[in-house]
Amino acid sequence: MVPKQNTPEYFLIWTHVPVRFNDLDSLSHVNNTLFNSYFEKVRLQFLLEIPELLEDLERKRFIVLRKSTNEYLTPILYSDASINCSSIHRVDASRVYVLQIAYSSNTDQLFSTDETIGTWFDLQAQASAHMSSSKLLSNYLLSSSTN
Repeated sequence: MVPKQNTPEYFLIWTHVPVRFNDLDSLSHVNNTLFNSYFEKVRLQFLLEIPELLEDLERKRFIVLRKSTNEYLTPILYSDASINCSSIHRVDASRVYVLQIAYSSNTDQLFSTDETIGTWFDLQAQASAHMSSSKLLSNYLLSSSTN
């Protein structure tokens, strides 16, 4: 699960996600369903910056979301500037595990944590596949960012 060090320094990628007025619910909080959208945006941006994954995408192979587990810790308000952080936690032959946090750049308040599992997928065969670049992805593991 998410490591106890829920600080931006622990993660490889940091991305500012602006809070839009239309993201708010009737209580003036960011609607919880949008946390997933924020995490997805940052996760895809992160994964598309990895050259090996771009090469596989050209070969019609990429990671599709299998599972997402969010923990909502405190509401995001309109006045908050949300920073989302991402790192790969673990990789095996067919899956990649990504950890993410969302926190306030103004107050360092932790809003949410997220762990996703992605499955390597062959878009042409429309079937799960083994990850050809799993060993290369080890360069992007969370543990390598803290050494």
